[in-house]
Parts: sequence; C-alpha cells; structure tokens
Amino acid sequence: MKNNENNSVTKIAVVMAAGKGTRMKSELPKVLYPVLGRPMIEYVLDVLEPMVQRILVVVGYRRELVREVLSSRNKLQFVEQTEQLGTGHAVMVCRELLTDYNGVLLVLAGDCPMIQAETINKLFDTYYSTDTPDKNYPACVLGTAIKDNPTGLGRIVRNSNGEFTGIVEERDATPEQRLIKEVNMSYYVFHTPDLLNALGELRANNSQNEYYITDIPAVLKNQNKKVIALPVLTPIETLGINTIEEANIVENAIRNLKTINE
Repeated sequence: MKNNENNSVTKIAVVMAAGKGTRMKSELPKVLYPVLGRPMIEYVLDVLEPMVQRILVVVGYRRELVREVLSSRNKLQFVEQTEQLGTGHAVMVCRELLTDYNGVLLVLAGDCPMIQAETINKLFDTYYSTDTPDKNYPACVLGTAIKDNPTGLGRIVRNSNGEFTGIVEERDATPEQRLIKEVNMSYYVFHTPDLLNALGELRANNSQNEYYITDIPAVLKNQNKKVIALPVLTPIETLGINTIEEANIVENAIRNLKTINE
C-alpha cells in the first residue's frame, strides 16, 4: 500500500449534518445531541481534523446553532442544504466547492461518534494502493461491516467473483438478500471527478422523493468504474444513534473504550 501517498496528499471530507433527528425527541439538530456531554459530531471531527485538510459540513435544520457550536474549529466550511432532500442531495450542494478538485473525497454522516481513525486510514490506503502508471484510482471505496443482525440496514450485494454490484435496502431486498450479513454503514471514499459525474445520474425515484448517496456506488459500477466494498468497520463502529436508547448504548461503549485505554 502507498501509505506515504496517503499521508502526503490533500484530502477533503464532507460531513452530513443537516438532519433534525426526530426520533431523538429533542429540538436540537441530531448531530448536536449530547453523547457524554459532547455533541456527537465533535467525536467525528476529532478523528477527521488530523487526517484531512478541509471539512465541508452540510447544515440544514437550525444551521446557525450548528455553526455556533463548531465555530472554534478552523478547518470547517459550512454548506447550506436549504431543503433536506436526502443524503445524495447533501453532497450535491457541495458540488460548486468541489468542481476544481481532482483528489480524494471522504463522505460520511455526522452522527457516527464511534468512528475510528484506523478504519478511515484503511479506506484511504486501499484507494491509494493502485500501482498502475496512470494512477487509475477506484471511483469509490466504501467501508462495510459484518453484522450478525443486519436488520434495517442496506445489504452489500456481490457477484459470483465477490465483486461489489450494489447496495439493496432492506425494504427492497429479496428473502435471499436479507440473509446477507455484510451491510453498508455510509463510509465512502470517492475519486471526486467520478463522484461529481455520478451525481448527475441520481434520481429521486423512491417513496421519499429524495436523492440517496447509497445509489452512487451502483451508478459508478454501471459506468464500468472500479468500486470496492471493504468490510473493515469494527463492531463498535456499527453502533448508530437514531434513538435515545441507542445514544445510551453508545455512551456505555465510549466509557468502556476509555477504561480499556487507561
């Protein structure tokens, strides 16, 4: 792997932070919901800031409050998503700022406080591991996880050669696909020009009339671009927060990590 290249090149991250988080039963934007007394997005930014040169934070619901809470961080640039039309749309609103950028782009949600730097580095290392003279980087490397109970999560579909073919949401999955234990956790590394091109093919052909970032890897695959699904997420990184009960589980996990590291 070309670790030296990973460490030396410019990297940009997009952090999706526009949602309300209705199930949290709070008036706060979801990413500001406290986890052990800190807004959950702070844990994400703590990991990203040493790893990337620029972070685009997509804000929407109560955006001024998010700006205020994060105002002391100097790598951030806030991008407004005035209408919350899905995760794909959250990346679309960043297009103008990325038009002249030809490098690697990390895209992930601001509500994943269990994110681990080692995992992000593995995604970057895989992206840069190409040895071709023309540096034909993958269009996308997505971080996946193996879960014994994958209920509610998008399944990673592979062909007979083990190559990624798409992400199937549970509601659209066949009984056979629902048995798949490899799941999408919304950790994406993109070659930016390929991503921007694929965004133009996104369609809101779903019950929510929204644009989903989860559709992008399949779009790229259909364009004969290289897409790699990498099952590198650790069990703690699969702990998401959509309810108060899940927030309590994450808090306990963080306490346990602190105890182990002391």
